[in-house]
Amino acid sequence: MRTSLRKKAEATVRSGLSRLIISLDGTDQDTYAAYRREGQLAKVIEGAERIVKWKKKLKSLTPHVVFQFLVVKPNEHQIPEARALAKRIGVDDLWLKTAQVYDPKDDHPLIPTQDKYARYQRSVDGSWQVKNKLSDDCWKMWHSCVITWDGRVVPCCFDKDAHHVLGDLRTHSFRELWNSEAYNDFRRSLLTSRSSIEMCRNCSEGSPVWA
Repeated sequence: MRTSLRKKAEATVRSGLSRLIISLDGTDQDTYAAYRREGQLAKVIEGAERIVKWKKKLKSLTPHVVFQFLVVKPNEHQIPEARALAKRIGVDDLWLKTAQVYDPKDDHPLIPTQDKYARYQRSVDGSWQVKNKLSDDCWKMWHSCVITWDGRVVPCCFDKDAHHVLGDLRTHSFRELWNSEAYNDFRRSLLTSRSSIEMCRNCSEGSPVWA
């Protein structure tokens, strides 16, 4: 098993992959597993160590190895530990990312106490609002999309429950779907009234995602 893991790490480095982003999200098992359900932090660290080891052995500049730390209230106190861990292992960078939360209200358990790590701010009535201005535009509609595990095409990663299915790759080519009337209708609705689309009202487009 260990030999197989070493071979996979070597193959990853030799593959030509330019960047490898590893989700950290906690520096102890309990904190990590609270967000990454059933995940094992020890395996994440061991995997990162193997990649860094092979990069050094092969004197390779790639992949650029990043620890991505999604900052939420339960783990924000661990940011200094995450920096120390990244330095100890020798990854190339640590990215602190603000988190999207559903139904942000009251004392939400995931919204960080430190404002610089939150995508939301209190409005005058006490409710939480995204920090960005919700303008009628979105570059992602002409740049990328998301394909679900079963081949459905949805507009972006904010459509986590596939409420806006714009086609199915099991029945049509991607080119057909990308240029379809359904896709163009969705683009037009966004340009006309982005605030009328539920998932867009909790979108980070235009707000600071990286802290």
